[in-house]
Amino acid sequence: MSRFLSVWAAAIWLVVLVPAGWAQDFSALARILPQDSRITDHGRDGVSIQLSLSQGVPFRLFTLADPERLVLDFQEVDWTGLDADTLVGTDRIAQVKFGTYVPGWTRMVVQLNGPMQVGQAAMQVDDVTAGAQLTLTLHPVEMDVFDAQAGPPHDPRWDLPAAEDLVGGVDRDPDAPLRVVLDAGHGGIDPGAEVGQVIEKHLMLRFARELRDVLVRAGGFDVLLLRDGDHFVSLERRVALAHQAQADVFLSLHADALSEGLAHGATVYMLSDEASDVASAKLAERHDREDLLAGADLSTVDDQVTDVLLDLARQETRPRTYALASALVEAMAQTGGPMNRRPLRKAGFSVLKSADIPSVLIELGFLSSPRDLKNLTDPAWRAAMAGAIRSGLQEWRDADAARRALVRQ
Repeated sequence: MSRFLSVWAAAIWLVVLVPAGWAQDFSALARILPQDSRITDHGRDGVSIQLSLSQGVPFRLFTLADPERLVLDFQEVDWTGLDADTLVGTDRIAQVKFGTYVPGWTRMVVQLNGPMQVGQAAMQVDDVTAGAQLTLTLHPVEMDVFDAQAGPPHDPRWDLPAAEDLVGGVDRDPDAPLRVVLDAGHGGIDPGAEVGQVIEKHLMLRFARELRDVLVRAGGFDVLLLRDGDHFVSLERRVALAHQAQADVFLSLHADALSEGLAHGATVYMLSDEASDVASAKLAERHDREDLLAGADLSTVDDQVTDVLLDLARQETRPRTYALASALVEAMAQTGGPMNRRPLRKAGFSVLKSADIPSVLIELGFLSSPRDLKNLTDPAWRAAMAGAIRSGLQEWRDADAARRALVRQ
């Protein structure tokens, strides 16, 4: 990763060299200048990327495989006005996505239509205007060369939390608040479904905040949001953070869109290695694919010993998760829903793969359904659905405590 280190150092050096008179402007958010930014095809010489910014910022770049991508991270850029279709002037680029990655940092992901490596990369800062221009070139290479150089750099600010030793389960005080971790789907560079001006990542963050308030006011709940702003959290990190928070329950909140069929109504998903139907499989593909596009796929196959331990944990968690999903479906249906005709389903969502935390994914509705879209954008309907989820959690908590007391006897 020597290329990553040299580019990072060069970026900081250029920033420091800006005259002192421009220091106050430099602390403001950098803006993309769309009219002066482009991705251009140069035939045999490859592709050039030119990004113009209102000021220089530290940046880093690296490549990822499966699929081939170039990742550019900046501290921090406002992408307003930049259109991906207008930016890209070559069919060697499959697509470009950009947005917030983690607080204080933004990311651009350039998906390549073939293996290419970075030839040159430099950011030049105008010593009068403080405006900056990042220019880099990409050259075609063989796949084995690309694979040898691909991979995310180690950065403790963004890596998964360190693994902790597994300890025996500790019986919770039955009067202790139920710790609920709410995962507002998507975020940052990953917008989720979009229908007109309605964007899933914003809608789910709003609902997560509303649900948090409903649960806290009800008493008996300790609620944590995995993200409380518009930034990206990888699927693996969502699960890791839930463990770090010692969650009792994990709820992932979504409102997707399906072009196939006429899907509508709320659905609650629990984990299965195989999807229970075609729609579930398509949703799982959509959710997990976004994570692969935005960053490194950190998932691994369990080794034999770990697999046995996880299976043992799942034997206890699986029936508790089914009871949780059933309680939520029943409570949501009692509010009038509307519910999907098959409201309880299974799918292989990566975000549900915690072995020891009852975890479900709630599709509150589908933005592709006009009826659901109207409901999801109605504060009164969302308030009723938040109340239903609270009732479902309360019912499950009481029943789960009673069942566990019987098991101990």
